[in-house]
Amino acid sequence: MKAVVCTKYGPPEVLQIQEVEKPFPKDNEVLVKVYASTVSAADYKVRSFDIPTSIWLPVRLFLGLRKPRKSVLGMELSGKIESVGKDVKLFKKGDNVFAATLQTFGAYAEYKCLPEYGPIALKPTNATYEEAAAIPIGARTAFHYLKTIAQVKIGQKVLIYGASGSVGTYAVQLAKYFGAEVTGICSKANLDLVKSLGADKVIDYEKTDFENNFENYDIIFITVDKYPFKVCIAALNKNGYYLNIGRPLKNLSMIWTSISSSKKVIVGKNSPETVDVLTILKRLVEGGQLRIIIDREYSINQIVEAHKYADMGHKKGNVVITINEEVC
Repeated sequence: MKAVVCTKYGPPEVLQIQEVEKPFPKDNEVLVKVYASTVSAADYKVRSFDIPTSIWLPVRLFLGLRKPRKSVLGMELSGKIESVGKDVKLFKKGDNVFAATLQTFGAYAEYKCLPEYGPIALKPTNATYEEAAAIPIGARTAFHYLKTIAQVKIGQKVLIYGASGSVGTYAVQLAKYFGAEVTGICSKANLDLVKSLGADKVIDYEKTDFENNFENYDIIFITVDKYPFKVCIAALNKNGYYLNIGRPLKNLSMIWTSISSSKKVIVGKNSPETVDVLTILKRLVEGGQLRIIIDREYSINQIVEAHKYADMGHKKGNVVITINEEVC
């Protein structure tokens, strides 16, 4: 089968299309014919090894010294089940599914085996394969931070920095769904998009004095680690939550804030690899409460171009990769 192989750490050109062995499902696995995947932040960070110095060595040992130990990247997918192991009860051949593969990688391939009880669920009936592939990482991360950790409530004020990215577009919608008043921060070009997702207020970060528009917030959600912690923490209410998905570890200021105040500082908390949240997200998409924003779509043969675009750091929502063409 065809797969995208990461031959070493480096720029997008290290990604090469090669023929690899087609997997065969174990007794408790399903074999998925992959129709779509994405270029997630995890994909281009692993490929480029864009890792903070503080964790460089342990991550390198974990991922692989000279090149990724799991050479086929791809952290989320959608597709159709082609076959099932003899012990599988939840799925059958022909089921349309979407899944997270953050722990195992491997979505940049025409076929992928997944455990029956892993983070895999039936695809939302009103979503295309391309749309469904863009749900498992970004939307689940937003849900995990806002609902599971911060327990966002009706009437709370939520500030989202990086509101036009993959996690950000979902965070705006989920915060509104849970009843919060949402302020989104993004570039001028994306103000209308963020507003259309339900944000009550939008702020253009390109204005040098944009923090003058800050209020006091119950939750500050940083989806792109590019804004000073001291400014955020000053705008955070007592007992409020500062959430940052871009940092693996707290710095000294964050540690001191956690010790010396009632403000919660949460960084680097990956969402559990379970199906529970995928099921909730499926229901929200089918009910029209959650939109999937796709910036650009590429074929598997354009994987280098797709990663080049994602590396620029300006994508709106998600960048999707078509792996297999759907045959009607």
